[in-house]
Amino acid sequence: MFQGASQLTIDPKGRLSMPTRHRDALLAQCGGRLTVTRHPDGCLLVYPRPTWEARREQIAALPYAARALQRLLLGNATDVDLDSAGRVLVPTELRGAAALERDVMLLGMGAHFELWDLARLGHHEQEQLANGLPDAAADFTF
Repeated sequence: MFQGASQLTIDPKGRLSMPTRHRDALLAQCGGRLTVTRHPDGCLLVYPRPTWEARREQIAALPYAARALQRLLLGNATDVDLDSAGRVLVPTELRGAAALERDVMLLGMGAHFELWDLARLGHHEQEQLANGLPDAAADFTF
């Protein structure tokens, strides 16, 4: 399970250094093989490859009415690998789609990660919290 937030920097070549606490788990779990794709909220999703492969099957099985979501997730999915220095190259097209330039936030979301532009994440969180908790979280207590 991946959890926690890591503020990171994308280097000029588009590489991101995976935090050590996640790097070791990713090497053990999937040999550093990852898949990166877009998310409807404007961030990127980063999956260990075996987790993505199961998720990919679920997405592909959605009805035709979900074609836009399939196009977004499957059509933008790119396989990447951790290099020997523990970095991952975020593809140019995906960096552009998520407005990732330099300062980013990697959020552990259980079985996968979200990768956000730092400023965009702050705006998104403020907007979401201003709307209050969704009905699905009505019974949740802190």
